[in-house]
Amino acid sequence: MNHALADETVQAYRRDGYLFPLEVYDADEVGLIHSELELALRDGRQKGLDADLAQLLRTNAHLLLPFVNRVARAPQLLDRVASILGPNLLLWSAEFFIKPASSDKIVSWHQDLTYWGLGETDEELTAWLALSDVNTESGCMRFIPGSHRQRILPHRDSFDETNLLSRGQQVDADIDEDEAVDVVLRPGQVSFHHGRIFHASGPNRSDGDRVGLVFRFLTPEVKQVVAARDYAMIVRGVDRGGNWIHLAPPLRNFDAADIELRREVQREQAKALAEGAAETLHRGYLG
Repeated sequence: MNHALADETVQAYRRDGYLFPLEVYDADEVGLIHSELELALRDGRQKGLDADLAQLLRTNAHLLLPFVNRVARAPQLLDRVASILGPNLLLWSAEFFIKPASSDKIVSWHQDLTYWGLGETDEELTAWLALSDVNTESGCMRFIPGSHRQRILPHRDSFDETNLLSRGQQVDADIDEDEAVDVVLRPGQVSFHHGRIFHASGPNRSDGDRVGLVFRFLTPEVKQVVAARDYAMIVRGVDRGGNWIHLAPPLRNFDAADIELRREVQREQAKALAEGAAETLHRGYLG
């Protein structure tokens, strides 16, 4: 693995629950991603999807856009993920996180794994790729170091419209903001974080959109324990566990059959996401 992480870097991830900044994609690659995103948006509009594009990008974009799969499968990313999770890797979700310029939208303190139906597993990892400058002004993520070593804690649902999370969920714990680490990234840099780490992000006070492309990686041993079934793509190695319905990457942008498949996947994942919710979920982020 040419891009494998050093042992001490892996240990830092296990201690802190995050790593950043990782230099993964160069300026040319970031430019290509932006170009392919613009092309995909044009394709979507030509297919009459104008009203749905924001949501189609927000969750499970890897089921609809070939270039998202190419970015997710880049050796310089997967080598680093494999350093932590091992040689067999599944891509469970890919999402564009776009926080508009001069936006009051926030993400409250939460643990991702609370609502995914994947249990308390350590065999998952989120890779957050910056496609714009991501800093405190633009509403970068914030982590509480070491908080992933706790179990999944109870969360409160606010359903606040300014909250980008699907339930406006907030971990029921005292958060010492002075301990928080700001995840500042330049375009092409990546952060990793564990699904139990406490994290949040503030409003975008800058004059540019804050844009991230986020990948959720699992090992085949992870199981969906709330919904009846779940889906993933093999991106490296093999899966002999039988816990997942395997999906193939799309061949073209926003193919009608792929959109229907995504609806099926969304329906199943929503069963886990909505478990115990007192209200209908708004159209926010998965985690």
